[in-house]
Amino acid sequence: MTTQEKALEIYRRLHKAMPNPKVELLFTTPFELLVATILSAQCTDKLVNTVTPALFSKYPTIQSYCDATAEDIDTMITKINFHSNKAKNIQGSAKMIIEKYKGVLPQTMEELDALPGVARKTANVVLGSAFGITSGIVIDTHGIRLSNKFGLTTQKDPVKIEKDLMKLIPKEAWIDFGHLLTLHGRYVCTARPHTCENCPLGDLCPEYRVSPASSMR
Repeated sequence: MTTQEKALEIYRRLHKAMPNPKVELLFTTPFELLVATILSAQCTDKLVNTVTPALFSKYPTIQSYCDATAEDIDTMITKINFHSNKAKNIQGSAKMIIEKYKGVLPQTMEELDALPGVARKTANVVLGSAFGITSGIVIDTHGIRLSNKFGLTTQKDPVKIEKDLMKLIPKEAWIDFGHLLTLHGRYVCTARPHTCENCPLGDLCPEYRVSPASSMR
């Protein structure tokens, strides 16, 4: 089996197991997803989802973030790692969108990537999940770990990993494939010690293992 054949088989099996993969961050507008994704850097989606409802209620528009101070925003997100820097980046992004883009969140990789606190991963999340625009493959910690585990890349840098995967997966599957890797890594093939009885990728995985009790059945 070639590397591309393996990648496509992984996509096929994961998509069968999870036919409608979606980002798990809570949002109702593209800017809310941008904010939530900024907050999710080095933080779990689950934790982010505990703070964003109140944050989005207090600041319902892009302009409302501009009218607040970074300190005001910071007080709403103190549970989040690096909350002070993230508060500054959220307000900086809001101001840039108002001043440079007339209050409309841009829809290109280049423009989003230029916003404070936004890198390629965040831009991919927003473009794919808020606008349905296929710009690349979201590579998070799960994507880094699983793509290396399955031999789809030898890279450790997420941008280089993304480029490798984009050569293996057809463009129309890029958005879903990123979500599938994240969800599989989050709930099935976790970074913590685990067994693999319920994994649909067992025969493709060099680390496949079952519990002693299962092997004796």
